[in-house]
Amino acid sequence: MRLLFVLGLLSAPTAGAQPVPALQPMAFLAGHCWRGEFPDGRQSDEHCFEWLYGGRMLRDTHHVHALGKADYVGETTYYWDARAHEVEFLYIENAGGFGHGTVQSQGNVLVFPASEFVSDTGVVTLRTRWTPLGDNAYEVVSETQTKDGWQTMFKMVLKRESNAPGNREFMGVF
Repeated sequence: MRLLFVLGLLSAPTAGAQPVPALQPMAFLAGHCWRGEFPDGRQSDEHCFEWLYGGRMLRDTHHVHALGKADYVGETTYYWDARAHEVEFLYIENAGGFGHGTVQSQGNVLVFPASEFVSDTGVVTLRTRWTPLGDNAYEVVSETQTKDGWQTMFKMVLKRESNAPGNREFMGVF
């Protein structure tokens, strides 16, 4: 029983963590939830970020809410890959899809170069940019590769909410 308690403490989110240097460009996200509306106005996307393992990793739990539909839920873990010398991520979602890729810091912009998302319906190649807009918002531009080149899937501004990940229930995910 004590071992389970200790393991639980080791895996618990770390609110005041000092991130490893490679994750420092993502520090503005940690400890906050961010919410934005899709361009059609019929769906919203919420991301909640928290440090894991004393700042060695960053967790992003997100929900896409649409009226009359079950939430689409995903989780991304960002980490420093010492062998590859880059920040990488692993994304999983509630319909069984997954993705793996890298994140680069270019000035204050977080760039997610082309990576594949795999699901039951196929493989999609995506790339994304997150640009901070002051302290309380960031813009997301997400693109998909088609036979004709890169096409914008959506642009969205996510605004910081007052609820922090540790102060709310994640709709039964945890």
